[in-house]
Amino acid sequence: MTQPEIILIGAGGHAHSCIDVIEQQGQYRIAGLVGLPDELHSTHQGYQVIAEDDDLPELARKYKYALITVGQILSPDTRIHLYQKVLGLGFLLPTIIAPTAYISRHATIGAGSIVMHGAIINAGAVVGDNCIMNNRVLIEHEAIVGDHCHMSTGVILNGGVTIGSGSFIGSSSAVKEGLTIGKNCIVGMGISVRHNLKDNSRFAGNKS
Repeated sequence: MTQPEIILIGAGGHAHSCIDVIEQQGQYRIAGLVGLPDELHSTHQGYQVIAEDDDLPELARKYKYALITVGQILSPDTRIHLYQKVLGLGFLLPTIIAPTAYISRHATIGAGSIVMHGAIINAGAVVGDNCIMNNRVLIEHEAIVGDHCHMSTGVILNGGVTIGSGSFIGSSSAVKEGLTIGKNCIVGMGISVRHNLKDNSRFAGNKS
């Protein structure tokens, strides 16, 4: 059976990680990347940057599938903009799951989200659209992650946690069970979150 082709939109470091997961998953064949004008024709792990953002309408006439492979730390705005643009052009955004990840059959993962190596998404968990669940993330039972979020490497969301859309949780941070993190929040690296955070919070831990 022929693998359907997929276009990757973004040609930075996160794209390299996405390429590896897509290759390991084996469901899609990468047709090329979309990057910045000065990245045109450069090669990333054997795949060429074949277009820039302005070329997306033309690509949509040739390719059915796309994935947003721009990273997200300080702001989700670029990923949101690209996501809305490619949907408007008629691309389909599949869910990409590494073969080393464990996804409960009782969990839900949204369109255009990627679940990377060693991640665990447990029973009753919900992950929204256009999210990054990075390597070794643990999303526990009944936790909810909104659209356009990035849970960085080794993040732990305990049972019943809610993460608002557009939020970023830094590597190795853990959120106590039942808490709510608002929309567009940033939690730093290695932080133990023990209280709710309002929308647009920036949290780097409690000072001693």
